[in-house]
Amino acid sequence: MTKVESLKEKWDFLVEKLTEKFSDGEELNLDGIIYLIGVQELGQGYRAFKKDEKVNLMHIAICKLLEPYGYYEFDFFDEEGWPHYKIITELPNLKPGEQTILMKEAILGYFDAIEFFKD
Repeated sequence: MTKVESLKEKWDFLVEKLTEKFSDGEELNLDGIIYLIGVQELGQGYRAFKKDEKVNLMHIAICKLLEPYGYYEFDFFDEEGWPHYKIITELPNLKPGEQTILMKEAILGYFDAIEFFKD
């Protein structure tokens, strides 16, 4: 694969690859990708999660994704191995479309950091 240049191309490529690997055919949406990042960051592998754990996984992912922007900072792992973050800067009030763009950019940055888009 040649290096994907545009954000839209990268996003479409990411969605396609993650859907192939982790979905039963239905295209993964933004929340699904955030959930997968949460599972990855927890580092305990895939298992059945309770509803409140799923919410916590998404929170972990959002904190991890927004950490490079200076909104959160890793604080500690609790006794069950769950990461905890502290708020550094309050998030700005963003319109829903702006929130989506921020999260997509942060997700692409996350996958760039692990060289997901390399040839």
